[in-house]
Amino acid sequence: MPAVLERARIVAPPGWSRWLIPPAALAIHLAIGQAYAWSVFKAAISSDTAMGLSGTMTAIPFQLAIVMLGLSAAVLGTKVETHGPRWAMTMSLLFFCSGLLISALGMSLGQFWLVIVGYGLVGGIGLGIGYISPVSTLIKWFPDRPGMATGIAIMGFGGGALVASPLTTKLLSAYGGNTDASIATTFLTLGLGYAVFMALGVVLIRVPADDWKPAGWTPPQTPAGQHTARVSAANAVKTPQFWLLWIVLCFNVTAGIGILERAAGIYTDFFPDPTAPESVVAAAAGFVAFLSLTNMLGRFVWSSVSDLVGRKNIYRLYLGVGALLYLYISLFTNTNKVLFLVSAMVILSFYGAGFATAPAYLRDLFGTYQVGAIHGRLLTAWSVAGVLGPLIVNAIADLGEEGTTGRYVPAFVTMIVLLSVGFIANELIKPVDPKYSEPDPQATTPGTATDEGTNDKNEATV
Repeated sequence: MPAVLERARIVAPPGWSRWLIPPAALAIHLAIGQAYAWSVFKAAISSDTAMGLSGTMTAIPFQLAIVMLGLSAAVLGTKVETHGPRWAMTMSLLFFCSGLLISALGMSLGQFWLVIVGYGLVGGIGLGIGYISPVSTLIKWFPDRPGMATGIAIMGFGGGALVASPLTTKLLSAYGGNTDASIATTFLTLGLGYAVFMALGVVLIRVPADDWKPAGWTPPQTPAGQHTARVSAANAVKTPQFWLLWIVLCFNVTAGIGILERAAGIYTDFFPDPTAPESVVAAAAGFVAFLSLTNMLGRFVWSSVSDLVGRKNIYRLYLGVGALLYLYISLFTNTNKVLFLVSAMVILSFYGAGFATAPAYLRDLFGTYQVGAIHGRLLTAWSVAGVLGPLIVNAIADLGEEGTTGRYVPAFVTMIVLLSVGFIANELIKPVDPKYSEPDPQATTPGTATDEGTNDKNEATV
């Protein structure tokens, strides 16, 4: 590994502002959040003027990218912790941008399999490494506000499509519309542009010194009889807490992605207008945009609230209220458009917030020792949910009568059941048994918290 990428080279000097770290994380997450804008490329590649492939075929690069996100985060999470955030962010840059360049080559040669390999396989590895790369660093810089810190960064992933969608559309138009050549040039432009943008994050990122803490902040004392969690990734997966949280995240994501993946179709079936079909299409597009916005904002707002009310309580909100909102939509369908729209947007805000709050929940349970690696393993829940959610909604909806609300009700009821199971799993989460923790080399006297400590006010609600 080049010396410039080593963790020891990026220890922050005294006086370094920790508020430079969220922009560094955002530089990575806003870039890799382009994955949520795949639908623009999907439509272009499916058009008759380009490859004219089916919707099922053009969905493969995105599906593979999400699967690889979870797998690469799980497999490489420990290396991310070992080598540090600059190495990880550099690897993310190389894999993600190389994936876009390989996709450009595939389109220029008329070989869609290269797009699958580039965007899905190679780019997906970049997604996984990039997604977890700043997590543990942010938590160490913001021990007083871990939910807010991770919410800022992961908000960038949710908001990446808000930048990438119009940008990709403008580039396609500027390069000649939906043709193989213009799609290839757009992939090339994005690959080079994102490389420069992500490099800013690589340059800015720093880790705090071992003895650093925020000015005016005193680490909370560990109450007598409690321990400071310092759990390795290998031990974390042996605990029931990890798998209970895996279920919580998987089912929360399944419930959200089920609506998000088919949002435009749900809107047109719930609120058809045969006299003005074009306005319905436009309204459906607006509905999708609002869902994306609430997905992004929920990551910051709700995760910040979790610093005040605790992680267990905030997941009670995501899962319990989410199930009630799905129940409302199932019972009243399209009888009130405003309440339907509000319910759907709140559900999507919980979907995004579930991602953003998970790293802080892991920190509360397992400590900061290898939280990035543990987070990587937890993201396999996303890989499963990315397949499960669309499968449930699409398979059930396709069996129903087109143009009716009833075709979605069984899928929504299924989501209520899944959210209820997730709610129960969250209730079963308790503090981790001390036997799973590693010895703390910084511990000096029994009952004293260190910078690695996790026993803050949130632990009372774990």
